[in-house]
Amino acid sequence: MKERFAESELILNADGSIYHLNLHADEIANTVITVGDPQRVSAVSRHFDKIEVQKAKREFMTHTGELNGQRLTVMSTGMGPGNIDIFMNELDALANIDLSNRTLKSTATSLNIIRLGTSGSIHPDIHPGDYLVSAYAVGLDTTLTFYAANVSDQFQHFMTRHDNPNLHHYQTAADPYLNRALFKKEKRGVTLTTPGFYAAQNRSLRLPYSKNLYLNKLHTCEVEGMPFTNLEMETASIYYFAELLGHRALSLNCILANRLHGTFSKKPKADVDEMIKYALREITNQKK
Repeated sequence: MKERFAESELILNADGSIYHLNLHADEIANTVITVGDPQRVSAVSRHFDKIEVQKAKREFMTHTGELNGQRLTVMSTGMGPGNIDIFMNELDALANIDLSNRTLKSTATSLNIIRLGTSGSIHPDIHPGDYLVSAYAVGLDTTLTFYAANVSDQFQHFMTRHDNPNLHHYQTAADPYLNRALFKKEKRGVTLTTPGFYAAQNRSLRLPYSKNLYLNKLHTCEVEGMPFTNLEMETASIYYFAELLGHRALSLNCILANRLHGTFSKKPKADVDEMIKYALREITNQKK
């Protein structure tokens, strides 16, 4: 007999949808585009030929539809690794757990998860308006410490070079197939995923930060020959869960700021809109 997930562990809404995402299994496509901002969901789905599902709960908004004959889902995750923990577990449950009887499906489904996010550059040659693919990502959050399995034993102790040897971190990578197949002309780099926007990224307004990332030196650190290039708050967590759960994930970043130069995009909305249109062309032209 299959193991049944208890009501307290797999929480469902009154209509049988999964708790936070508020979705049923047939309401997601096999290709899922993720964005942080709920308002950015409609900025993606307005390019669809048709929309069949529109749902929202808390920061999680979902539109599923079709573009160029391909079924697509775009979902907002909210910000930070804590939200990704919820998002990825529940998205995987929609694909791989029969919610009606609370048991694992007999056949596993692998989703393509493509993040379209905004990010800040920590590299002198990557500027606002550039696009960057996260070939690798290093997470500074502690999410993985609560799970029994680790993605990789190859931890890059780059912080020892910058006087922070005790700063917890883990290394993840984009899915090799998606990394080869999509956004081929764009720069690749290593994304640093932080658990916050201010002190965790060495921003100080009225409160000082306690752990110096030495932003002017990070681009001299490398993973597999690629430099550290940018800061954001979701990619490493998405990659981590995707690898553990058997999904494919890739992150495309629209650079809005350069932290070394202190610059910010003069047209952030237009930059993001152009990235969305470019990404949709790439995704829907991709052969199975």
